[in-house]
Amino acid sequence: MSEKIFCKKFKEDLPALKIPPMPGARGQELMATVSQKAWDEWKSHQTTLINEKHLDMSNQDSRMWLLGEMEKFFNNEDYEKPAGFKPLS
Repeated sequence: MSEKIFCKKFKEDLPALKIPPMPGARGQELMATVSQKAWDEWKSHQTTLINEKHLDMSNQDSRMWLLGEMEKFFNNEDYEKPAGFKPLS
């Protein structure tokens, strides 16, 4: 049975990440506050943003922008959506 954490994205106890998704303190913070479900949704959304915005991930400004969007996503703030995105009613 997998360990559960209180996910800040979904505001409920959900299965935790098995390993930190990135190195350092930020990875540890994500392990403690973000569920596997939220991380999987972020990875999909991140890929969409990288492709749609033609982000060059070797560019530090692009990486910093994407990290900022990740924080907004997990904190349920107004994050960047794909062009033509219409939320379900």
